[in-house]
Amino acid sequence: MNGTEIGAARKASQVIYDRADVSIADVDASEFDRDAIFEGADWFHTTGFTPALSDKAAVLILAALKAAKAKGITPSIDLNYRKKLWSKEKAQKVMTELCQYVDVCIGNEEDAETSLGFVSKGTDVTKGELNLDGFKDVCKQMKEKLNFKYIAPTLRESFSASDNGWSALVYDGTNFHHTKEYKVRIVDRVGSGDSFVSGFIYGLVVGKSMANAAEFGVAASALTHYPG
Repeated sequence: MNGTEIGAARKASQVIYDRADVSIADVDASEFDRDAIFEGADWFHTTGFTPALSDKAAVLILAALKAAKAKGITPSIDLNYRKKLWSKEKAQKVMTELCQYVDVCIGNEEDAETSLGFVSKGTDVTKGELNLDGFKDVCKQMKEKLNFKYIAPTLRESFSASDNGWSALVYDGTNFHHTKEYKVRIVDRVGSGDSFVSGFIYGLVVGKSMANAAEFGVAASALTHYPG
């Protein structure tokens, strides 16, 4: 379980992770019938949370990604680095291997650095400034090294704990698209990244263009900041 202490104004939010001894951390990859699980599936998505829980969980996710790739199922991942769950060094070792079997990679600029070692120059999210050229350079590095089909970093500008800019940059190896930027006053940001992922994946699954899928995901995610 997670506990969230909501920030406001100049006070940042805090998250407490209570993941010790969760069942998924102690499973064996052999316990799962991947042929049956993937029957009729066309997409498999995972995140950086699960392999961070244990070495067994990392092996399980690697086996799942390999199986999905072999079956022609689109594998995607949200990098989602959380320093309270594992070190940057361990994350980069594990996530780099996992991402060799991923077609669609989603994550923000910090996750690209901490999970995979790619650095966006000239960007400091605490200053409320974005350097799109820096992000484009990172996307090109990621494409060259890991050959993703789509790369979609979310871009959050932190003006304060309460006010953010929110958009995404998507790349298919040839073209970039920077989505509309939303100015959001945060009620609750929990799930905002997940809602972008689900909206972006939905758009691709139903046949939207990369740009339109990203716009759908960002709009859905902006709304998630205002629950209720």
